[in-house]
This record gives sequence, C-alpha cells and structure tokens, in this order.
Amino acid sequence: MTRLNTPVTTESGPVLGVPARLPGVAVYKGIPFGASTAGEARWRPAGPVTPWTEVRTADTFGPVPPQEEEAAGLAQDEDCLHVNVWTSVEPSDAPRPVLVWIYGGRFAFGHGSDPYFDGSTLASKGVTVVTFNYRTGAFGFLAHPELSDESGHGASGNYGLLDQISALRWVQRNIGQFGGDPDRVTVAGQSGGGASTLMLTYSPLARGLFHQVIVESAALFPRDPAIATLSPSHRELAQAENDGAAFAASLGAETVAQLRALPTDRLRTPTMLTDPSVPGTPGPPLFRPTVDGWVLPSSYWDVVASGTQNPVRVLCGNNLDESGAKPRPTITLAEYLAYASARYGDQVDEFLALYPADDDETARASHNRALQEGTRISTWLLAQEWQRTVRAPFYTYYWTHRPPSDAGAERGAYHGSEMPYFLGNLQVENLDYQTVDREISSIMVDYLVDFIASGDPNGVGLPVWPPVGDAPVTFELGPVWSPMLIAPSDHVDFFRRFFATQRSW
Repeated sequence: MTRLNTPVTTESGPVLGVPARLPGVAVYKGIPFGASTAGEARWRPAGPVTPWTEVRTADTFGPVPPQEEEAAGLAQDEDCLHVNVWTSVEPSDAPRPVLVWIYGGRFAFGHGSDPYFDGSTLASKGVTVVTFNYRTGAFGFLAHPELSDESGHGASGNYGLLDQISALRWVQRNIGQFGGDPDRVTVAGQSGGGASTLMLTYSPLARGLFHQVIVESAALFPRDPAIATLSPSHRELAQAENDGAAFAASLGAETVAQLRALPTDRLRTPTMLTDPSVPGTPGPPLFRPTVDGWVLPSSYWDVVASGTQNPVRVLCGNNLDESGAKPRPTITLAEYLAYASARYGDQVDEFLALYPADDDETARASHNRALQEGTRISTWLLAQEWQRTVRAPFYTYYWTHRPPSDAGAERGAYHGSEMPYFLGNLQVENLDYQTVDREISSIMVDYLVDFIASGDPNGVGLPVWPPVGDAPVTFELGPVWSPMLIAPSDHVDFFRRFFATQRSW
C-alpha cells in the first residue's frame, strides 16, 4: 500500500512521496540506486548506496548525467544514479504491473526526469512506472585496454548498460514496496532507449529481471544495413578500446588513472560526436555499446539466430517519416539512381524494377516507398527470426499520425513524434491538439496498459491488434487502427534476399 502520508521503506532507507501531475498518483523522485560514479568509481559498475535512516521526502529529481545537453532546472553530476517512481495512492488487492522506461539520446544525452516520460497517466491507469538515469557519452561507454584488464571479465565500454541492469535489479528488490509486481516488469524505450531495451534482451546479465519489452524505433533485422548509422550500431571490443585510447590521448591522459583524475567537464563529449569509421550522415555515436563478451556476449544476429536471447514478449515498431522518409522529399532522379546503385549493388536493377523512377517526382515517391517498406519488412523479419526460437507473442506496429505542429507539417510522423501519445503526455508540448489527437493518445495508452499488464495489447473496446504470424502484416497506429500489409510479396522477397547479402550486426 502506498499513501502520500506514509513513508515507503526501500533497501537504503525510507522515502515519502509527493503528489504527481494527476490526482490519485504519487511520485517518488530522486531515489539513489547506485553510488556516485566520480573519481575512482568512473568506468566501474555502480557501487552500493550509503543507507539513510531519516525519512527522505522524495520531491526533487536527482542530477542529470554529465553531458553536453542542458536540462532545464537540473544540475549535472556524476552522482546521478537515481530512480523515479509513479504509483497510485489507492490500495490495490494485487500488485500492479510495472513499466521501466529507458530514455534515448544516441547514448550521448538524456535523463529519466524528462517531462516527456512523466508516469502520471499510466500510473492513473494502474501501472507502477519507473524512470532512471544511466551514464552517457564517454562516462557511460568508454572502453580502454586498461579498463578491460582490470574488469575481471576482459571487458569494458558498457557502463551505461550496467547502470540499466543495476536499476532493474533495484526494481526487483524494491518495487513491491511501491505496490508494483516484480514478476510483471516491462522494459520500454525509444530510439537509443529502444536499442538499450533490445540489448538487455540479448544480455545474460539481465535474464529474469523483466518479462516483456516495448521497443520504439530501434527494432530492425540484424542484417539490415540501416543499423550502421543508428544507435543500435554496436562496436567490437577491439575498436572500442582503440577509440577509448585515442580519446584519452586527446585529453593528454596516458593511463586510466590520469583519466579518472580529470575534472568532469573535460570528459563531456558533443552530442553529435560520431564514429568516423562508419560512413553515413549522421554516423552512429562514437561512444555506444560494445560487444564485449560479458554484458553483450555476441552480436545481435548470433544471439537471435542461436535463440539465446532472454525469452520475453515483444511489442515494437517504427514511424512513417523516419529512417530517411519525408513528407516532402527533395531527392532528384540522379541522386536516387546514385543512391540505389551504391546501396543495392548487383541487385540494383531488380530494386529499380520494383521501385522505378523516370523523373524527380517519381524518384521521390519511390525513394519514400522503398524506405518505408524496407523498415516495415526489416522489423517483420526480426519478428520471424525471433519467433523461430522464442515461443512468445511478438507484436509490431507502424505509427502514421502526424502531430499538429510545424514539425509535424515539415517532418510528418517523425522520429519520436509518438512518445507524447504513447505515454499520455500531450501536455508537454504546447500544441493545438484536436479531439482526434486526444482520442489517439487515449487509445494508445489503453493498448500499452493492456500489454504491460498481460503481455497482450488487446482489450475491451479496442480494435484487434494481432501478433506477428506468417502473413506479412503489421498494425497501423494513429487515425487508423488496423492491420496493414508491410509490402507486396515480391518486395518482401527482394529485401529478404538483399539483407541476406549484408553484414550482420
């Protein structure tokens, strides 16, 4: 039972909640789940929290992980490992399902106290919601030969993922005190947070800590070359160690001890710092997760192909106007043909037969169609491969709603545009939302609450959302709520064969 006037006893000490954005919901802000990561604790797994005995009023979010981005009203500090919990103040006959949200931000920026991730709406529907901070940039993803040597696992570079795993362990040990059910935990995230969510399904260190996942705009077939320029584009350990050694040298540090002695500001890295070894605009973040043989034992392809991923239920999808697709594309015929030749190589003639163009207008239409269909096919093929070994439902979606904003008019259903609708936080953006927007958000919240509670998004009064089967369909979200064909069968067959020729991630 959780009430605003009754402290909750966590493993480290008692905390008192405060009223959240919606009535009947309490929020507990800034609860430590790991010790400071500064100085000698840099680039190590998070240490234990120093306990407290006096009741701590949890009314203030903790500091943001050090990063180039500014967070309004929030300080940055290496003592940043805190969780935030939203839950109903009303007693419940049974523990509530839990949602743990992981923020995106290219592994370079972001924080769990972002108002986009406010848990009030879902908590008012009977879900206990948790957000948290994890280390970003060089603080979270720097690898180095010395760090690998001292780790005891021959591994380094995944401290941000280790923070995420530590937060999930905290949830297992403590969420029951907030009315949550540790046996019904859903992990969710968007973009880099979605990539993190999938990586946790691939990590043996996270086994048993959660039971289903929601992945927004990061779930692609492991042989899709689109991964190369995105956050899911992991590094191999040797490359990551070389990158870390070069970064240290650029700061005048010859040893890890010298790196740990540097002030925090010297280690902040630009948000858009990219990996120069990967062609593309923009390239993937330089500091990103590493296949280190410990946190991430092997590539995504090897894990899924061998069926060694954590056997969880999955809900994932992408947006209409992302991955290069645009409402008003500007590509010319010459640029389209050059792109097609470079991307599809020996298969370019077959590609152009499926996506033909003879002038700028048809080139733009075919370019958009190929990008949109390719993304839907990629996610569907991931589901097919996943279900070959994991006998759990796998749901996919395609978000098509364009928000009523200048960004919506210019960028359409852009990357991240679904988040305020999914989490019931339309109030964050001061837009001229219409009845249709509020209805879409209400339906989307209901789908997610049902999935979080039962592993099935379907509920009373909702259009039926079928799990992935043999038919090449996904589920459209937005003004239309119905199954949609991912692409004609010959297009699906082309991409299946094209992906088979590509490197695996």
